Amino acid sequence: MDITLDRLHDLARGAAFLGTGGGGDPYIGRLMLQQQLSGGGRVRLIDPSELDDDALVVPVANMGAPTVLVERFPNGPSAVQAVRKMERLLGRKVDALMPIEAGGVNCTLPLVVGSLMNLPVVDADGMGRAFPELQMTTFSIYGVAGSPVVIHDEHGNDVVVSAVDDKTSEWLARVVCMRMGGKAEITLYPMSGRDAKTKSVPYTVSLALQIGGVLGAARSTKSDPFAALDGFFRAARPPRCFKVLFDGKVTDLWRETTRGFAVGHLVLGTLDGTGTPMDIDFQNEYLSARIGELYVATTPDLICILDRETAEPITTEGLRYGQRVKVVGVGVPPVMRTPEALAVWGPRVFGVERDYIPIEQMGD
Repeated sequence: MDITLDRLHDLARGAAFLGTGGGGDPYIGRLMLQQQLSGGGRVRLIDPSELDDDALVVPVANMGAPTVLVERFPNGPSAVQAVRKMERLLGRKVDALMPIEAGGVNCTLPLVVGSLMNLPVVDADGMGRAFPELQMTTFSIYGVAGSPVVIHDEHGNDVVVSAVDDKTSEWLARVVCMRMGGKAEITLYPMSGRDAKTKSVPYTVSLALQIGGVLGAARSTKSDPFAALDGFFRAARPPRCFKVLFDGKVTDLWRETTRGFAVGHLVLGTLDGTGTPMDIDFQNEYLSARIGELYVATTPDLICILDRETAEPITTEGLRYGQRVKVVGVGVPPVMRTPEALAVWGPRVFGVERDYIPIEQMGD
């Protein structure tokens, strides 16, 4: 299907939701897409089943801390050059692009690049949300090599990383990205159409469109957006758990840009000042939420902070003291809860000293 101008607000809002605080502000990606479509460009989103098994599929993304992306926007032509470099390395043309993650600007940037290059974009990704590190993908978990990784900046510089494993690719690429000013365009995980169909999280771009559409419709009808989200996820096939975890305001915030990430800690208090506050830790994305000593959600389940009136998603770089918010949690698909997957993005990976418990079982 083609993504049209009238769906861009839905896409950006849904991508911000799936970004769980990270992935970069999709508002920027929306403006880039709007410019492409207004100029006569086309954005083609294809079902993974449409891929030939021997097609060459390449994810394209923006790498860097979300706090840096506020000042240094993603660059479509730079991303195009990263794809062209990958083609030269592999000795063949790319047949389709794909997001590496479903959230934030990295949901929309591949669509911009696809329009610039007249290439389709696969309706799938490697995370089902956003995660901070390159090896945190279903591609890597289920056997697709991340290397070569092409890192390109808007000044025409590029670096190719070929590493022994995907964790090392992340470590080396992050250093290069920091030397490029904390932001770069990348391509990685070149894969066959067969692997794209079997080792990705399918239909995540269309999921972002649907979530954004639910929120937009609730806003236009002045109905409860949180009830609308609850109904949407209950009706999903298969159904996904949706919970409102906290209702309150930002009372304390520590955030810094370090090691190429936006890292921090957030405290939310109740609106009347009574009751136990909520603590949330983040590394680009919201990773764990607890009330007192009780964890109510952890990665890989989605932890999303939304404006309590409009349900507009709030990214980590958009957090401000005094904001009135609701925190919601959403369960992730089974492919993201396997032992192999949890070894890559489970709570212990991020320093949370507890095993993963699905959000639908939290509090039982």
